[in-house]
Amino acid sequence: MPYYFSGRLSQHLLWLACLAGVAGLLASRALVALAPLVGVAAVLANPHLRHEIPAYFRNGAAMRAAALVVFLLLSGFYTSEWATWRHELFRSLPWLGVPLAFTLAVPLTAGQRLTVGLFYVLSTTAVCLATLIQYLLDPSTANEAISIGQNMQSITGVFHVYFGVMLALSCFWGLLLRSHPLVRPWLRAVLMGAAVLVALTLHVLAYRTGLLVLYVGLLAYVGQLFAKKRLSLGLGLLLLLGAGPWLAYHTLESVRQRTLSTVWDVEQYLLGHDINDYSLARRLAAAETAVVIIKQHWLLGVGPADAQAVMREQYAWKDFGLRPANQADVHNQYLNAMLGGGVLGLGLWLAVLFGPLVPRHSRQNPYIGFFILIQATVMMVADMLSLQIGLNLFVFCYGFLVVAEEARHKKSVEDDSLRSA
Repeated sequence: MPYYFSGRLSQHLLWLACLAGVAGLLASRALVALAPLVGVAAVLANPHLRHEIPAYFRNGAAMRAAALVVFLLLSGFYTSEWATWRHELFRSLPWLGVPLAFTLAVPLTAGQRLTVGLFYVLSTTAVCLATLIQYLLDPSTANEAISIGQNMQSITGVFHVYFGVMLALSCFWGLLLRSHPLVRPWLRAVLMGAAVLVALTLHVLAYRTGLLVLYVGLLAYVGQLFAKKRLSLGLGLLLLLGAGPWLAYHTLESVRQRTLSTVWDVEQYLLGHDINDYSLARRLAAAETAVVIIKQHWLLGVGPADAQAVMREQYAWKDFGLRPANQADVHNQYLNAMLGGGVLGLGLWLAVLFGPLVPRHSRQNPYIGFFILIQATVMMVADMLSLQIGLNLFVFCYGFLVVAEEARHKKSVEDDSLRSA
């Protein structure tokens, strides 16, 4: 019973949920599904739960996440795809469960949070290394696939877009964790090696989306260096960023094939050629189709559950010569939010994504800053929340970083006011 009344049971369950969530993102959908349930169990194991319940409703980050579920629920009044609506409502439950866990369970200690961060960085790097070895065992076959627009998945089966984003996050979080006061010197060297390995692998595997967010993040880091007046280091990194793509193009066959196939891909769309076998061209056609629908349903959208069906109806009017199997959905989170929810839905999503930048305490948190920057960038070229892994990745990081930071700050303010009283 002391284990329960001290709060350690709740804390350890939350810790277990975090570690299971990270492992699940990389290798097991079952663990991803179970992690929020363990988080809810951590909430129920909090001996002071009744006293803590109001903290959930005072947490702005948690309330913004809940607003997305409320909007989806209300969209049931004008949806026509009831089966899809019920499915979407069920898969959106992590928006409620994960923030609930990080506000009402006993918070993790600094050491436990560090363990979760290290586990994410090092386990992602391990999968990265294994995937790189798989590529090096047969690079010619992989390069041939890249030349026709196909990408290697991770060795554990994670789709390349999501894996590329996870690798970029791992790179930046690894660099940030090196300055953590609890990290030993030998571990700092390991984290630096992990960051370098991840950056190199993104180039070798020619992950287009991963490289995009990597370079955007590095440019932001250069801006931070200039702001801190570390001009020589900032200029050196800027020169390296300029030389990096050139060197990669002239030394890596995979990058060269990816570049040529990307240019050819876009040209097929611009010239009005057959685009059935071209990924980017199909995405551009989907964006054009979505814009037509958005102009007609700009206020509330067509309903999140109806978006796919309405896209198919619009393709019936203009199909770009695409076969039904190749008629893509929108690969842009902002367009997709407006397609399903109109101006209101887009506004809610922007509040969730950029809301953490409003309070000073979270805006100055570099972990949150890189998370938002990378997600905001990738969502211009991918609908990250359309698949469960993308939704789980965002919600877990949002809960672990944003919701927990908001809860910690409010708790600190309350404690200070009690001491001053």
